[in-house]
Amino acid sequence: MLSAIQNRQAVRKFTNAPVNSNDIDELINAFQASPCGMHQTDVMKGIVIESPDLCAEIEKATNNACYGAPLLFAIATKKDSNFGERDASAAAENIMLQATELGYGSVYIMSGAIELNNHPSLLKKLGISNDFQISVIVPVGKAVEQPAHEDRANRYQIIRK
Repeated sequence: MLSAIQNRQAVRKFTNAPVNSNDIDELINAFQASPCGMHQTDVMKGIVIESPDLCAEIEKATNNACYGAPLLFAIATKKDSNFGERDASAAAENIMLQATELGYGSVYIMSGAIELNNHPSLLKKLGISNDFQISVIVPVGKAVEQPAHEDRANRYQIIRK
């Protein structure tokens, strides 16, 4: 597990090779295993977008925020939830770590998620009701090139008492 955590990198250039169906199932399993505040599982939904046409439509609506990835994992949260956005972030991390473990690249997209919410007809195509909003998009695919490894051993200040 620590290997996936240490090796996960933000990937912003993807090949157009599709993500294997079995691997998509594993990404879904990682999403399903994510924690949720107060066990409120009804405040979050995952939308797996495999259709090239729908990915292209989302890419256009988000001003190319998804970097042409062949698979988009959108995470929608209930608008009135105190936990939804936090839960979405935890779920996104699970997806990104599993993607790393499977040899795919991924990246956490918030600005594109915010922009996607300005397209109600597209949200409707995705099956998102008016009481939900997209909080995070995780583009997934094979990286065109592997980003340079970054040493994260001393990235943040740690206080031990």
